[in-house]
Amino acid sequence: MKRIMTRSLIVWFVTFAFVAGIILLGVRVVLYHGDWVQQPYNGHIISNGGLARAGKITDRAGQQLAYSENDTRHYNSDLTTREALLHVVGDNNGYISTAIQSRYSNSLTGYNFVLGLGIPDSLRPNSDIKLTVDADASRAAFNALGSHKGACVVYNYKTGEVLCDTSAPSYDPEDPPEINENNESEYDGVYLDNVISSTFTPGSIFKIVTAAAAVENIPDIYEQTFTCDGYLDVEGNPITCEYAHGTQTFSDAFANSCNCAFGSIAMQVGADKMKETAERLGFNKNDLKMSDITIATSHYDATGAGDNYLAWSGIGQYQDLANPTLMAMICSAVANGGTATSPYIVDDDGKLLDKLGIKTNKSPDISMMSADTASRLRDLMRGSAEGYANNRGVSLAGLNFCAKTGTAEVGEDKDPTSWFVGFTDDPAHPYAFAAVVVEGGYGIDAAASVVSAAIGELVN
Repeated sequence: MKRIMTRSLIVWFVTFAFVAGIILLGVRVVLYHGDWVQQPYNGHIISNGGLARAGKITDRAGQQLAYSENDTRHYNSDLTTREALLHVVGDNNGYISTAIQSRYSNSLTGYNFVLGLGIPDSLRPNSDIKLTVDADASRAAFNALGSHKGACVVYNYKTGEVLCDTSAPSYDPEDPPEINENNESEYDGVYLDNVISSTFTPGSIFKIVTAAAAVENIPDIYEQTFTCDGYLDVEGNPITCEYAHGTQTFSDAFANSCNCAFGSIAMQVGADKMKETAERLGFNKNDLKMSDITIATSHYDATGAGDNYLAWSGIGQYQDLANPTLMAMICSAVANGGTATSPYIVDDDGKLLDKLGIKTNKSPDISMMSADTASRLRDLMRGSAEGYANNRGVSLAGLNFCAKTGTAEVGEDKDPTSWFVGFTDDPAHPYAFAAVVVEGGYGIDAAASVVSAAIGELVN
């Protein structure tokens, strides 16, 4: 009798588990079928004619970036525009997993849960997608990058609209290259969108983070002075500075981008507080998004590294890594009194909520710092920008701006990586920006010209 009862219980348990599994599968199919269909590794939509009948992708002004005609997918008529926005729009093969044609293929193809792609044209919903980007600004930034690997992002720090988004290297989606062992070095990283999917050694732009940590954790930071003789000996190893800046205040040290001062400041703050501040500003976070596209995780952690490495981490070296979009978000937080506006790139995906002006593809904004810290960082970045404008002739379409350059050393046999990050201090043109140029040399020489080109198009 006990054996029969045991067997009955086993049968009931297996039956219950089977039924529960079927129910769970059914629920997941209903809830997530669209996400499964548009995964980059699902080639059905790409290769079996889905894109050949997909809707249009347009920029904010209505320029066609991709469209279907006579069962063929086409792209903008201008070659440079196609290359500049390749990583935003995508190609026919779905090689760029973060692109709109990969991430939003469901909406573009009019995929239906019941009929799949077989829904008649007369019954297809609106499958066009309008983006927030400005094709002309993205093209201008791409041209300014020249032959360098890099990226540029500019977005409205009040609304979150991404206005310029370009990444290099690139290729023509109308004529994709045959990549083989003979030319693969030429196309290294070509499928990666450097705006959202890459991280780079930040160099001196990280001094924005170190300055925030100093303002919040060193009460007398503005009363201190820092002496720079061109090097600072820490544990028998020097922290080097390009110039001997002499005796300087905290504000002067930021404007001078003094490595010796900021290495010393990082040691005063300490590894734990440095990490705490960096994480509040978005480092080590894997849940930041542009629309529903995940932004690569930026990295900071000098825990247990020793004073020399801690000092180098405070000036953006050591193991620091930063994503361009995150740096633009940090600048937006400074501009907005402490709150970073989350960026979005899909303006209208044809769905009802978008038609009603309800943004479902924009993440919540992020409180990164106090209003007082933001105000102090604004003053520091404004002081730097005045130097860039007066001494180096940097202009962003004549707008007032606050900024920081960065020159990241990445190896003795390579030119440094160039950065320029900041925001325009103009109510009519509220732009936060970040540009990175790999092996571009000094930040003010390379990256600033990329941002200038993009903002010039947006303003004019």
